[in-house]
Amino acid sequence: MAIKPIDLELFHTEGMNVHESIVVASKRARQINEELKIEFNQRVELITTKTETESEENDINPDQLKISIEFEQRPKPTDVALQELVDRKLEWRYKEKEEIVVKEEEEEEAAESEEE
Repeated sequence: MAIKPIDLELFHTEGMNVHESIVVASKRARQINEELKIEFNQRVELITTKTETESEENDINPDQLKISIEFEQRPKPTDVALQELVDRKLEWRYKEKEEIVVKEEEEEEAAESEEE
């Protein structure tokens, strides 16, 4: 398996923090990987239910092999996530800022209810 180098200077020229970009891309890659796992398991499950009824135990299922090869040929989740990041298709936000906004709203509501 060949290693694909990534130019980290690209993130600097785009005005992004390199460390932040890596975290965002890794989280997106995990999401993509989970989606692929679910899709793969669903497709294999359909085939295994068919083969169980035919009671084939040790034979290699050609349909299952085709699906495996198809998924191996797809681009890797990390490559897809990095490309989405470079193309500015990903949006992210900070949890801390959301929590602060929620707390401020709760405090404002509490202050309003005390005034009444």
